[in-house]
Amino acid sequence: MTNKVIEVKDVYKSFKDVNAVNGINITIEEGQFIALLGPNGAGKTTLVEMIEGIQKPDKGEILIMGKHWEGNEDELHQYIGLSLQETRFIDKINVVETMKLFASFYPGTIASNDRINHIIDIIGLKEKQNSYTVNLSGGQRQKLALGIALLNNPKILLLDEPTTGLDPNARREIWNILLRLKKESNTSLILTTHYMEEAEQLCEYIIFVDKGRILTEGTRDELLNKNDKKIIEFTLEENISGEELSNSPFDLVWDDNAEKGSLTLSSPETELQNFFVFLKDKNLQLKNFESRRKTLDDMFTSLTGRHLDEENN
Repeated sequence: MTNKVIEVKDVYKSFKDVNAVNGINITIEEGQFIALLGPNGAGKTTLVEMIEGIQKPDKGEILIMGKHWEGNEDELHQYIGLSLQETRFIDKINVVETMKLFASFYPGTIASNDRINHIIDIIGLKEKQNSYTVNLSGGQRQKLALGIALLNNPKILLLDEPTTGLDPNARREIWNILLRLKKESNTSLILTTHYMEEAEQLCEYIIFVDKGRILTEGTRDELLNKNDKKIIEFTLEENISGEELSNSPFDLVWDDNAEKGSLTLSSPETELQNFFVFLKDKNLQLKNFESRRKTLDDMFTSLTGRHLDEENN
């Protein structure tokens, strides 16, 4: 038996002429960490806002712990912790006072002083607990926002682009907090991101979203094994344009600006020789040559023609 904490069933949402979410189905079980991976404008935030009850679907249904939002708002709010891309704090109160302020929004002793101290330890802000929030760095502010989301010991944690704009060190500190949470609790996580590495590091299940639809989904290995091809990246001694390679019999892409090409092969051991013959016939010589396994970003590009860090038009 599985314990489903979130069920999204054939959900649609539009804003004027924009179809933000188009028939998405997702099931999330207790303790599962899921990434919604896609570029800006893919519909990830709109989907999360419907899951957290801020938006209502135009069509379809969303169940949290087996219940609809309508008529169960007070109960369901107790199950959820959330952190948005940017959280604004009162400048002239410190970290502990900020935590106590947000804890006061919960009934009874859901977020006690002991809980506050425990969370401050988890997010690594002990040394900053008496500092005004205005004096915190961007990474420290995101840690504080994450700490607030954990105050009520949520069954479901919703993080919308939690590390956008952070430097690599601050990003990894946030990752370490979430990995500790994953190890020590049964909290379920939905993480929206356009960072491939973030999804791979934190989540065992990844859902590719673009233009309001799910393109494909699965574990990292399942996704990569669906199309287990190799990427050959190369440069040439000659200066050429992509048109000169346009009649290639291979799955070949040439970047005129970067002056480099990429080739997707199912069996490099047998297909590379044909590629070398093709170059020889064109009187072209290799300058650099590298073979690597296909990545999730490569997969997204092959599905959409864009990279994960590109925005929808």
